[in-house]
Amino acid sequence: MKTSPTILKKRIRYFPALLGAATASLLFIGSPAHAGYIVTLLQVGPNVVETGIGAIDLTGLTFNSSNTVSGVGEISPAIAETLLGSGQIDEYTGISGPLSFGPGNFTAASTGSGDHVGLDNNAGIGFLFVPHGYTSNTFLSGISTYNNATFSSLGVTPGTYEWIWGIGLNQNFTLEIGPVGVPDAGSTIGLLILALAALFGASRAFRVQSA
Repeated sequence: MKTSPTILKKRIRYFPALLGAATASLLFIGSPAHAGYIVTLLQVGPNVVETGIGAIDLTGLTFNSSNTVSGVGEISPAIAETLLGSGQIDEYTGISGPLSFGPGNFTAASTGSGDHVGLDNNAGIGFLFVPHGYTSNTFLSGISTYNNATFSSLGVTPGTYEWIWGIGLNQNFTLEIGPVGVPDAGSTIGLLILALAALFGASRAFRVQSA
């Protein structure tokens, strides 16, 4: 059956988010230890898409406070802050790592969904943000999109950045900016196709059920 222009536009609109989520899945699968929380920041068409996937072990961190956050993600590279998703969060202190991942100042995301996770290492006072009431080692995933943005406009420097608070399996937070740290090209392309197919099929099924 011929696809209507309306449905085609919807599929095109969803593609950047699907691509970002699929790529994050690849990086998580391709990670040697399959451990920790991994955030990827990628240029997808005219937008920058940030995705997060993995688990966090709060052992070794100190609870600070709970906050209700109404935004859908934000980034401040100069103070090593990134946050994706939305909802109430719990703040913990005790992480250590890079003090910045670029010269950029604050930018709010255009859209975001999923678990609200992030960090802020301004002046070396390391905060880790997780969903309110989060239980250690529970799987997390989220996404935020910066419309009509580039790495340059956000002020991020491509590379791999890691914050840690112990030596345990999930006591680390990794930020990958750009297409770095992926497996070999052959396996990456194959996994990407499979991930995109699964994600596209799931979103199509949801739209059909909602129709």
